[in-house]
Amino acid sequence: MPRAHVYGDDVNTDVIYPGRYSELYDPSDMAKHAMEDLDPAFRDRVRPGDIIVAGRNFGCGSSREQAVICLQRAGVSAVVATSFARIFFRNAINLGMPVVEAPGAADAFSTGDEVGLDLRAGVVRNLSRGTEVSFHPLPPFLLEILDDGGLVAHLRRRLEAGGRG
Repeated sequence: MPRAHVYGDDVNTDVIYPGRYSELYDPSDMAKHAMEDLDPAFRDRVRPGDIIVAGRNFGCGSSREQAVICLQRAGVSAVVATSFARIFFRNAINLGMPVVEAPGAADAFSTGDEVGLDLRAGVVRNLSRGTEVSFHPLPPFLLEILDDGGLVAHLRRRLEAGGRG
């Protein structure tokens, strides 16, 4: 069962993936430094499928895609936050990582709580507490991109099917 990793407001891309590692290109090497400057224990605690739950303005700072890539490779399957920096939000969708804005979610979870996320129904559930927070589901075109594994895979699928990108 996915577990929550809870953070506050203004989680910057520089603490998600520190710039001093920008010369790394292998996503497995990048994952070793995920959240290193904010939560040094994160890489030892995170398991495949886990979800980050955060406050306002998650992913602010630089526009580096490595912030999303390192989280994905570390095992994070989605980020639920009160709000996102727009470039982080779009980078996540483009790379196939679900991101949803769910005001109140950060207050409804503690690190380690079990999480259920239903993108289509617009609900994130705290299975440890038996509570849930609703959010506006992502529009169908974004869900389609996520279902296809990101923007490049989505466009490839559409082109191979004879459609226009």
